[in-house]
Amino acid sequence: MSLSVMLLVLIFLMLGLARLERRGWSLSTRVLAGLVAGLSFGVALNVLTQYLGESRDSFLEWSRLLSEGYISLLKLIVMPLVLVSMIAAVVRLDAVSTLGRFGGLVIASLLATTLIAALVGALTAGFFDLSVTELLAGEAEEERISLLIDRQQVVQGLSVPTLLLNLIPSNIFSDLTGARPTSVIAVAIFGLLLGLAGLQVRAEHEETGIKLLTGVEVVQRLIMALVQQVIRLTPYGVLALMIGVSASADGSAVLNLLNFLVASYIAIGVMFLVHVLILRSLGRNPKTFLIAAWPALSFAFSSRSSMATIPLNVEIQTERLGHQPAVANLSATFGASIGQNGCAGIYPAMLAVMVAPGLGIDPLALSFLLPLILVTTLSSLGIAGVGGGATFAALVVLPAMGLPITVVALLISIEPLIDMARTALNVSGAMVAGAITHRFTATKLV
Repeated sequence: MSLSVMLLVLIFLMLGLARLERRGWSLSTRVLAGLVAGLSFGVALNVLTQYLGESRDSFLEWSRLLSEGYISLLKLIVMPLVLVSMIAAVVRLDAVSTLGRFGGLVIASLLATTLIAALVGALTAGFFDLSVTELLAGEAEEERISLLIDRQQVVQGLSVPTLLLNLIPSNIFSDLTGARPTSVIAVAIFGLLLGLAGLQVRAEHEETGIKLLTGVEVVQRLIMALVQQVIRLTPYGVLALMIGVSASADGSAVLNLLNFLVASYIAIGVMFLVHVLILRSLGRNPKTFLIAAWPALSFAFSSRSSMATIPLNVEIQTERLGHQPAVANLSATFGASIGQNGCAGIYPAMLAVMVAPGLGIDPLALSFLLPLILVTTLSSLGIAGVGGGATFAALVVLPAMGLPITVVALLISIEPLIDMARTALNVSGAMVAGAITHRFTATKLV
């Protein structure tokens, strides 16, 4: 199969997705079609690797142009969306106390679900009797170990107050460029402060306050129109992302680490069921909720980026799930960095349980399990000051429990496959936190 033929197949698939849109198919359905088509084409390229030669690599570069281009567009709109939406949401509130309830409930919900996720991860690893001694280190893993040791030294040099201090913006123009791992939260905090200033202007100058509300609404509508334009490209982005993932997957590595891969997906699946139970307890229809959330979950799965999913997350919560704008923005933004159910909950807990038996520790003993769950939950709050997702979460939790970090490097071969589902769980957790906060807050909007 030549490069031109592979490009023609890609164009044909894209035209098919465009035709589905013209026929009025929903975004969720088109995203699913893109995911299945991309997975199927990518697997075919993987199987035929030896026959395609260099043309396969050349094609993947063109495919990467489509996938990374879409991700770049999403990242482009993250900062304007977070800033403007946060300002608009706060300015429309009737009191500062309402904002405090929103923020407190969002963070409490994220931490509570992360605590459950850590317990699920630990028990699943124990049930499968996973052990680090079964893993063999190759050349790539040895290189990763050296890199992780360097990263661990960076993490150890940061105290919890320092981590939290990093969330506070000192140069908003720098943070608007995404210069720091915590830039998104810093921009959100700046938006909150501007919104609070707007509340003060409304209280002190009624006429100016009316003009302010009108101006903010105009800018917000402009930004949301831009967001909707980019979101329309989601099926094509997911198509290209899945082609790249499935065409590059290492089948032999997956087979060697199949037990951990299966256990990880089972733990993630159990946590999704926990989300369903939470939604039911809130009086929400889980099926309707998940159908509405599907575009964000599928993009998170294929892109492995909670940050890049923020625009989809906010748009779905406000437009499809009916959450207040302040709730949607807080849960989507904080949920991308704080209390990640998959990366900061399940993953480090599973690794700790895998390492413990080699050191003569019973991983399911309460004397080990309870501190592990507590450390994992608290670390999910502070890890936002460092960035790096699951890797940094593990680098904080394992040393805190007196365990070595080698296991993180030994899983390098299948890390992308697990990270896909973990990221989708992170986004689901953020949306569930939004649902919880929406349920227990009733606010009067202007």
